[in-house]
Amino acid sequence: MAIDSVASELIAETRPYCVEDPAKSRRLFWITVVIALGLFALALSPLPRPVSWTAAVLLGLTNVRIFIFFHDYLHGAIFKKDRFHGRLMKLYGLLILTPHRVWRDSHNYHHNHTSKIVGSSIGSYPILTVRMYRMATPWQRFKYRAVRHPLNMVLGYLTVFMLGMCIKPLLEQPKRYYLAAVSLLVHFGLLFGLGYGFGPEAAIRAYLAPLALSCAAGSYLFYAQHNYPGMTIYDRRDWSYGQAALHSSSMMTGGPLMRWFTGDIGFHHVHHLSSAIPFYRLEEAMKALPVLQNPGTTSFAPKDVWSCLRLALWDPVSGRMLSYKEASSGASSATSRPSHA
Repeated sequence: MAIDSVASELIAETRPYCVEDPAKSRRLFWITVVIALGLFALALSPLPRPVSWTAAVLLGLTNVRIFIFFHDYLHGAIFKKDRFHGRLMKLYGLLILTPHRVWRDSHNYHHNHTSKIVGSSIGSYPILTVRMYRMATPWQRFKYRAVRHPLNMVLGYLTVFMLGMCIKPLLEQPKRYYLAAVSLLVHFGLLFGLGYGFGPEAAIRAYLAPLALSCAAGSYLFYAQHNYPGMTIYDRRDWSYGQAALHSSSMMTGGPLMRWFTGDIGFHHVHHLSSAIPFYRLEEAMKALPVLQNPGTTSFAPKDVWSCLRLALWDPVSGRMLSYKEASSGASSATSRPSHA
């Protein structure tokens, strides 16, 4: 992928923040792992259900944070020369139905094509223009709506991860993605092993439910990072790496606790400009570089979640995403901005 000259200059400005602090990476990782193991033990224990299920929910959210370490490792942002922690990250990927090669291939493609009309759907949620949707067959429309439907995110454990990250890649390229089969075996082996040793409810509470919660949260988080009010979509001819990072990647705002659970990946526009920045330096980079300080924002507040989920089709005329209802009625913004698609 060729990066435009403007983006190259911006990326060069981020280089001071791409320097990892190995001791900090390890410290933050093991603090998170210890917390996760403690919550796992509580969820697995025969404590009163309110206690064990609360631990299960917190474990699911903590798992989102651990995933950020995995994510940053595969971007080369942390554990760069740390073979031990690198192996742990690959093992972790097998535990959560995300073989590292599948994720790396699809996610790198996503970074290089996000916000493009045609081509952005690999490793991400597809986006069609109003015209493309009207020209699509009923079956194509159904698939498009199904993939972008909130239920697909709620069931992300089955649809996005088990099917999308394991079964589909394994069927399409079994030699390249053989670890997907290993991941499925590890996943179901651990699930049945816990069920045999501690009982079905404990296995669901300590492993399946937290994983399903983290998959759902991650599926929505990934959606909202590139499907939010004010985002811009580009035709292939107009697309550029820097523009996509700055105008098609959101900043997810929230309090300290939510930022901890999400590993500050809410500074997503910074991450898309330079994926080599460790997650714990994203805010530092944003504060230092003026060009990064006016991103499109969203949050986990119900009104913001609804604002993101209702978006469905790109309208080049008004330069914004429309809901299906708006698209069917021919709605457009009162003040159009220049079209990018």
